[in-house]
Amino acid sequence: MNVILLAMAFCVGMAMSVQAAINSQLAHSIGANSMMAALVSFTCGTAVLLAVALAKSGVGGLGATLAALPSQPAWKFLGGFLGAAFVFGTVFLAPRIGLLSLIVLVIAGQLLSSMAIDHFGLINMATRKVSGVRIAGALVVVVGVTITVFGERIVASMSR
Repeated sequence: MNVILLAMAFCVGMAMSVQAAINSQLAHSIGANSMMAALVSFTCGTAVLLAVALAKSGVGGLGATLAALPSQPAWKFLGGFLGAAFVFGTVFLAPRIGLLSLIVLVIAGQLLSSMAIDHFGLINMATRKVSGVRIAGALVVVVGVTITVFGERIVASMSR
């Protein structure tokens, strides 16, 4: 795999943590309103994406995209709903369970669902069979998540 693409994926992961922390602070500063903070975040993101899309494809590209939308099946629009749910979830959960617990649980959820999507070719993705080595790696991550989230309790219960 291309090292630059791997580095980009790592940076996206870093951005997710920073985004959750920033959005959590935004929610706190506007009266602990997680929903409004998620809305503001999505509005800012939409403005940036619109500017980039227009710069890349122009108004004609935007028009062609908008014209193609009515012919798309409804399920293809779930990505926006899931993105909004993700942003709201991080804004809501980060101050309640902590950023570390939030992110390791997000990563575990992403890992397990991604393995299923790859292995079975779900959502029209290419089938990439999950090997025993990848399953072992996923188990290591799940153990790491368990230790990260419940480790203090585990240690405390063992020392009684």
